Amino acid sequence: MREAEAAEPEDANAMALATAGSDGLPDVRMVLLKGFDAHGFVFYTNIQSAKGEELAQNPQAALVLHWKSLRRQIRARGPVSPVTPEEADAYFESRRRESRLGAIASQQSRPLADRATLMATVTELAARYEDGPIPRPEHWTGFRIAPVSLEFWQNGDYRLHDRVRFTRAGDGWSRSRLYP
Repeated sequence: MREAEAAEPEDANAMALATAGSDGLPDVRMVLLKGFDAHGFVFYTNIQSAKGEELAQNPQAALVLHWKSLRRQIRARGPVSPVTPEEADAYFESRRRESRLGAIASQQSRPLADRATLMATVTELAARYEDGPIPRPEHWTGFRIAPVSLEFWQNGDYRLHDRVRFTRAGDGWSRSRLYP
């Protein structure tokens, strides 16, 4: 990740997140990876959004982090669970004030008559909270994808790419090399 941040300073943490609802129809969108550790990959969103509703119906997801300048990507798949309220509160508080107001104002993925309506709501919220604390709305939280498989891809000459997949095996991982 440090290499990606150095090579791509603009949103090196942007990832494609794929979900599917109860109908099985896949959906994909770009979100920002906000944390990762041995337990998984974390992102934050409005749970009333399309992705939030799909995750409620089918708590499985896949992600891709692609760094064109490095000619690399990482893929992961696995079950999804909400982060703790404390984790969500801490991340929400770390966001810029304007982003916190936007998270409250946005009815993400719902029809919006015009941008002026959204901006009026943000202005109203800014006046309501003035310089005081802005509480995390109930409809906004984070999710953790606990990978059951990880694939590391490195671009190769003549399309002879290097692919290595790790699959969860009990408390550890099994490693396999894949054909390009």
